Amino acid sequence: MSHRSKLPEVVPYITKDGSEIRELLHPNQHAVHQQSLAEAVIPAGVTTLLHRHEISEEIYHVTRGHGLMTLGTERFAIAVGDSIAIAPGTPHCVHNPGPEPLHILCCCAPAYAHADTILL
Repeated sequence: MSHRSKLPEVVPYITKDGSEIRELLHPNQHAVHQQSLAEAVIPAGVTTLLHRHEISEEIYHVTRGHGLMTLGTERFAIAVGDSIAIAPGTPHCVHNPGPEPLHILCCCAPAYAHADTILL
């Protein structure tokens, strides 16, 4: 198991919510056991699907761009440097009004799993 990854070498995939994800550290591939770290890229004009995770707690940290976050019954602007705590069971999605891609680091504990993503 590897202890590191390099962003340009990580192959992206599309998650159930519609965002492009690069798993930077995940128990399936790296020497981590209780969490995962990924970079999500949401293109301009795109809104991810409203969803929740039954088990995983998430932390989002915006590294590039800006957007609108829906978190439970709240909706608020997010921008570079913002960090958002998402408790298990909380519906959430992100809208990128553009004009550039929105980049978010996503930390999940326990690690991200498709089976733990419930589309709403």
